[in-house]
Amino acid sequence: MRILGIDPGLAETGWGVVEEISGHIRPISFGIIKTDKEDALEKRIYTLGEDVATIARKYSIAAASIEDIYFARNITSAVPVAKVIGAITFKLMSMDIPICYYSPLEVKLAVTGTGTADKRQVQEMVRIHLGLEKIPKPDHAADALADCICFVTHNNRLTRGMK
Repeated sequence: MRILGIDPGLAETGWGVVEEISGHIRPISFGIIKTDKEDALEKRIYTLGEDVATIARKYSIAAASIEDIYFARNITSAVPVAKVIGAITFKLMSMDIPICYYSPLEVKLAVTGTGTADKRQVQEMVRIHLGLEKIPKPDHAADALADCICFVTHNNRLTRGMK
């Protein structure tokens, strides 16, 4: 089963695709979607939704994992990110792709074993979990792969029943 992880952001949205077979995870692809800050907000949100849908079709995605907003950091950026999450949710649900949302704490806990891990620790554990030679770059792509790992960790029974 192929899983799409999303680290949502207005300027850059990270994405990662992994394949899970009987609890084993292998990376398929990852990257970021950038939007132009000169474009209108609605165009940027629309572009992110469309580009995520294109990735989902290209890689035959069966389920998605989206990192939820952490409001304590910056409430000003939380609203546009919430809009991005809404657009992506709409596109994926219209494609009948089930979605799970995870808090940053849940992602850190699933990937590293502790909810207090820093960004570098999460990235190193993503590298180890996926058997990569180097930490995935850019950072948002590594975070999206961490979302995939979190999905597999939390939904092991679910993933075995999906194709």
